[in-house]
Amino acid sequence: MQGGAPLPPDRARRMRITATLLLVAMAGIFLLAHNMLTVHPAWGYVHAFAEAAMVGGLADWFAVTALFRHPMGIPIPHTAIIPENKDRIADTMAQFLRSNFLTPVVVARRMRDMNVAKAAGDFLVKRGDDTEGRLRAGAAGLFVELLESLDPERLGLQVKAGLARQAEKLDVAPLLGKMLEAAIADGRHKPLMDSMIRWAGLTLEDNEDMVRDMVQERANSIIRWTGLDGRLANSVLDGLYRLLAEILVDPNHPLRGKVQEGLEKLANDLQHDPETRAKVERMKVDLLNNPAVADWWMGVWERLRCSLIDNIRDPEKGMSGEVSHSLAELGKTLQGDPGLQLQVNRFARRTLVGVVNRYGEQIVSLVSTTVKSWDASTITMRIERAVGRDLQFIRINGTLVGGLVGLTIHFFVEVF
Repeated sequence: MQGGAPLPPDRARRMRITATLLLVAMAGIFLLAHNMLTVHPAWGYVHAFAEAAMVGGLADWFAVTALFRHPMGIPIPHTAIIPENKDRIADTMAQFLRSNFLTPVVVARRMRDMNVAKAAGDFLVKRGDDTEGRLRAGAAGLFVELLESLDPERLGLQVKAGLARQAEKLDVAPLLGKMLEAAIADGRHKPLMDSMIRWAGLTLEDNEDMVRDMVQERANSIIRWTGLDGRLANSVLDGLYRLLAEILVDPNHPLRGKVQEGLEKLANDLQHDPETRAKVERMKVDLLNNPAVADWWMGVWERLRCSLIDNIRDPEKGMSGEVSHSLAELGKTLQGDPGLQLQVNRFARRTLVGVVNRYGEQIVSLVSTTVKSWDASTITMRIERAVGRDLQFIRINGTLVGGLVGLTIHFFVEVF
């Protein structure tokens, strides 16, 4: 390892070649010293050093090689340890991660020393030459990609289902009753009544022929024979127009009072009458289950999604700038408000602890499953690259230490 990163393949190979060349050198020195033993007693020390170094180097070569493969391709028992036991290694890694890191106690202790809120505030407030632009563009691009990558219909149905679940929990009738009661108290219902009266007048004007036909159908034969049915129909229409005009121009018209009394009773019934509340609840359920509502919502959702994408992509519309300014203000608040920091940090800690407590097994299962899915050559290559340098140093150290031990033993034998 170097700087926490796996050693590059070429450097790992160089370290392996170096250790192997050192072993070959010891073998060469051993043969040379063996032939020179009679020339001078000093060659005995060289011979002992090279012999022990060669033995130590071979032993460590065998040990290091046995971790990843069968030495020289010979299926010796208890060799190729990592490939043969990769499933057990995966389970052990996952259990180690679960027991020592992904536990609520460990996460809570670690989070207690972290000021997540202040770090988030510093990030949001930080300004560079184009930090804001990069942040805005990056966030906007990520959000657009998210909206475009997800299936619009499926996402719309999920949003609809979430809204429907919340609507099912909501008792609509009392809420509507309070809203209507507040509107009546403030006089906000009067413009609505005026609009309804105008709409009634326009509807009557568009359906004059139908009204005439209705009057003529209900008139007796004598009235029709005398031709008074047409005059009667005109009188009815004139009376209705006159009534609507009087109601519209007279704020104190008796019919207005009757309508207001009806609205006040409806507001009261929506809040306190069980039968009315039950009717509203049934209407709400029927509305939520109506396929036409689902089709309407999908159209609304698609327009909303496209509008969001257009607004985020178009800097001239200013949406991204407003978002950036709001984020900066939020960052300043997080930086300077210790009380808010405490609440945010507590929320972050509880959330992360909850995630670990609920999904810890799934997380370590992902680690275990991923490692198990690797074939033997893949896991061997990954581990060997990660620790290859240290393993080759073990071989080099074994060669040198073995030689020193052999030299020391030879020294004591010669002296004593």
